[in-house]
Amino acid sequence: MTRPGEHDFPVRSATDIYSGRVMALRSDRVVMPGGRVATREILEHPGAVAVLAVDEQRRVRMLYQYRHAVRRRLWELPAGLLDVAGEDPVVTAGRELTEEAGLSATDWAVLLDVVPSPGFSDESVRIFLARGLTEEPRPDLGDDEEADLELRWIPLDEAVAMVFAGEIVNAVTCAGLLAARSVLAGEAEPRPVGTEWVDRPERFARRRDGDD
Repeated sequence: MTRPGEHDFPVRSATDIYSGRVMALRSDRVVMPGGRVATREILEHPGAVAVLAVDEQRRVRMLYQYRHAVRRRLWELPAGLLDVAGEDPVVTAGRELTEEAGLSATDWAVLLDVVPSPGFSDESVRIFLARGLTEEPRPDLGDDEEADLELRWIPLDEAVAMVFAGEIVNAVTCAGLLAARSVLAGEAEPRPVGTEWVDRPERFARRRDGDD
């Protein structure tokens, strides 16, 4: 047996279970440190971006939208999947900011990279900090969930209080709000938009684009 921290968990085999429009499910047979082979079901995700857009009054643009998995509406940041092959994540973020929140921004930085559910999914979300905001017309969103969302400017301190009160529970949104408060307080610095994204998912994109 290797010493703790040295085992590399080799995969004996991988079996595809399901492949859909926005996710895939596979089953890996993984060698554990003691030699036992265990099954790990992995949800493959295309990756996503979210945008914490804050104005000069320290207000954050928030969405209140329906999420079917939990059967209720949640307060969230504007966000979207990396579903355009080869597109720079900051370009995706800019498009989502306009489509969902009706804003454009001139000042972009990387606030956080988060992996919400690493126990069973390779999902990773890059949260951008957007400033220098301008109101923009939102496109026609048809009859999807986004057509029903509510937009609101919420003061950052109030939004953070909503996190601790259990009124904001979306994990990416919670992380982004807490990080933004630290940045605006001068306790932390965001990173440049071109910073390496170590955990950006790749397998689903290859599958979707026919390269896997």
